[in-house]
Amino acid sequence: MQSEGVTQLLLEWGAGDKAALDELLPLVFDELHRLARGYLRRERPQHTLQPTALVNEAYLRLVDQAHVRWQNRAHFFGIAANLMRQILVDHARERAADKRGGPAQQRLSLTQAERVVRQQEVDVLALDEALDKLAAFDAQQGRVVELKFFGGLTIEEIAEVLGISHATVEREWKLARAWLRRELSA
Repeated sequence: MQSEGVTQLLLEWGAGDKAALDELLPLVFDELHRLARGYLRRERPQHTLQPTALVNEAYLRLVDQAHVRWQNRAHFFGIAANLMRQILVDHARERAADKRGGPAQQRLSLTQAERVVRQQEVDVLALDEALDKLAAFDAQQGRVVELKFFGGLTIEEIAEVLGISHATVEREWKLARAWLRRELSA
């Protein structure tokens, strides 16, 4: 029922009903927050963005989306996932610029640096670059990874968003994961 309600509100919002947007936020906030927590779990420890801040930034960008013909709930969350990815990539780029001599530059002892190097974290910039390469090579696989990894969508939801079969999504996900693993380990 909630999924149908979200889809209906998205259609109304897409048709220009601003009140539908106000009704939509409470229905999607928890799911957007879950997506944001999932993203940030893959980030470095002590990331400066909090899940709520990521949701708020994504929401502001979603509201600015003009002329989107919302198809359904899965389509909405797919676009939200893409926006969150872009926010994190932008944040990582700013952080990298700071590391190269910006105001946030800091000194580390060798012991501290060693600990930082040992931490297992996803390099958002490297992943973004690899996803761009994958999308150039195979756009559908790139979209599947984005929706699955960043969007947290299920195989069924991805199939619905992309208009392909469940089996195709599973195959594309498996191939894309292998390609990305090879690309990121090089």
